[in-house]
Amino acid sequence: MTTSASGSFYPDLPTGSIPTGSIPTVPFTAPRADRTRARERDDVPARPHRGAGKAVVALGGGHGLSASLSALRLLTNHLTAVVTVADDGGSSGRLREELEVLPPGDLRMALSALCDDSDWGMTWRDVMQHRFGALPEHNTPLEGHALGNLLIVTLWELLGDPVEGLRWAGALLRAQGQVLPMSITPLVIEGDVEGTDGVRTVTGQVALAKEPFVKNVRLQPPGAVVCKQALDAVEAADCVILGPGSWHTSVLPHLLLPELRQALAHTEGQRVITMNLSRDAETAGKTSAQELQVLHDHAPELRIDAVVVDPSAVEDRAHLEEVAAAMGAAVHFADLRRGSGQQVHSPFKLAAAYQEVMGG
Repeated sequence: MTTSASGSFYPDLPTGSIPTGSIPTVPFTAPRADRTRARERDDVPARPHRGAGKAVVALGGGHGLSASLSALRLLTNHLTAVVTVADDGGSSGRLREELEVLPPGDLRMALSALCDDSDWGMTWRDVMQHRFGALPEHNTPLEGHALGNLLIVTLWELLGDPVEGLRWAGALLRAQGQVLPMSITPLVIEGDVEGTDGVRTVTGQVALAKEPFVKNVRLQPPGAVVCKQALDAVEAADCVILGPGSWHTSVLPHLLLPELRQALAHTEGQRVITMNLSRDAETAGKTSAQELQVLHDHAPELRIDAVVVDPSAVEDRAHLEEVAAAMGAAVHFADLRRGSGQQVHSPFKLAAAYQEVMGG
């Protein structure tokens, strides 16, 4: 694992005065963080203790991975996000197709979830997350693009290395952890979907995410190259956390890349699965136990230590515990919702659950 002189995952940015020549300088006062950029806070009685912490790896993509990272950053300074790279929609899909790069969107979201709590970190988070809109008169080539996606792709083109480019993006955000792609090959998700006309193959993350009756999922191309740094992080982890997130398109893909699945199966660290609070189009009509069974069916050799779930999201507690036990896991029930009835994980409550599962 490469670190800077200061011990960070990220390269040290230049400090000190920058020569300005004849350019006039204006004193800069950083904006206060009590406006909309401030992180959302929960009304909870206690904040989990954060120390140097255990080495933790979180796997997933999109909003689900952001939820686990927002919780884990409260517990440890040794945090690695391993991100799905199969997105083929929106800004990421366009950049992937036009420039033949990894889809940057989920990587950008993970970096933003790890941004420093300072005005600097949150300002650059907002810059990374800024999305260009349309002009009233006509469409523009930038419409729909997130600026952070463009920045990340620029770093990749300049440096010729996706991991190094993400390190520099993380340095800009002063990210509290490192972000890695699960593969350095852009991936395509394929699934067999059962319908009234039999079983058909659906290709692509966007298309598959709309299908509720997915039977089998696989990745293309078969020889996709796993990110070596991701393997190293999993193998050295004290704890590996999978989920929450879109089950077939963000969570499951990490079990479909052979080398990564093998690393997950052989790591000496704890293996924890975080269940979702609600169902989306992919899992409509499925119970929590059935969702967990999907992971077991695709990676039967993978042993799990704990399943973290909110009891209000469980339809059949006994069935969930039965499936978890078949995977070697105990089920940890905890209130994880940001507020009553909300379908969003509270970072503080989720952090407290992780802390208990990981043994403080």
